[in-house]
Amino acid sequence: MTEIVSLPIEHWDQTCSPQQQDTALQALEGGSVVLLSHLAFPLDDTELRFLDPTLADAGKNISLNPANGTLQGSRDSLEPLRGMVERYAQSSASLLRQLLPSYFPAIQTGRTSFRPVEVEGRTTSWRKDDTRLHVDSFPSSPTQGKRILRLFTNVNPEGRPRTWRLGESFEGVARHYLPSLHRPVWGSSAVLQALGITKSKRSAYDHFMLQLHDQMKADASYQAKAPQHTQQFVPGSSWLVYTDQVSHAAMAGQHLFEQTFYLPIDGMSDAATSPLRVLERLLRRTLV
Repeated sequence: MTEIVSLPIEHWDQTCSPQQQDTALQALEGGSVVLLSHLAFPLDDTELRFLDPTLADAGKNISLNPANGTLQGSRDSLEPLRGMVERYAQSSASLLRQLLPSYFPAIQTGRTSFRPVEVEGRTTSWRKDDTRLHVDSFPSSPTQGKRILRLFTNVNPEGRPRTWRLGESFEGVARHYLPSLHRPVWGSSAVLQALGITKSKRSAYDHFMLQLHDQMKADASYQAKAPQHTQQFVPGSSWLVYTDQVSHAAMAGQHLFEQTFYLPIDGMSDAATSPLRVLERLLRRTLV
């Protein structure tokens, strides 16, 4: 079962002790969630007006592209809205520099998201239904084995928690579905990239991870019977988790910030715990 490891971090640029750094590193790479229950992201009076689900343009995310600084997914191209999301990105980077200094300079910054839409009751396809237990894998954005580290902060103004389900270990998930995993068709990666279906090469690792993601979400029996527990993340709290490793499902909640980071496994303290190395060990083959 996924464990919750709490740390008393209250400020985004707070100096962290070597013990705190080591605790966070070991917990994350071991498949736990690091909970920062007192790390809030306060909004000023001009930003509170953005707690409005109608701002999201037919999706769940308003996101900041780190490559060009543009805001996507919003009905309104408001500079203060972009500034708010950018401020969260900067705060997240400050936290990681203090809490996980060994990950720099290898870590890569991904998109920053603001999610003003209620999770519960949102209509979507089963593949995009995040209320089902899953490990993250992106069909159009292969990672080639890089880790997906995500930071979340609940900014709900009405006291509503973000409700998650947390499942079994990654190795437990992989062993459960191992008999049904199949190898990629030769040449399919090049075809997908040439057609623009993927933004980069889909490695064998990405192929197997996407199968795990889809099979977990499609398996109603697994969703009901897999080892799992519910975790409430209250407003004013933040949490860090490797979402490619931790089986999770977002069941309810509204008004959330999220920052994605990517880490090559060479930047890890113990690469053997990565999904790439676990799958290679179980499948007895190199996944490139």
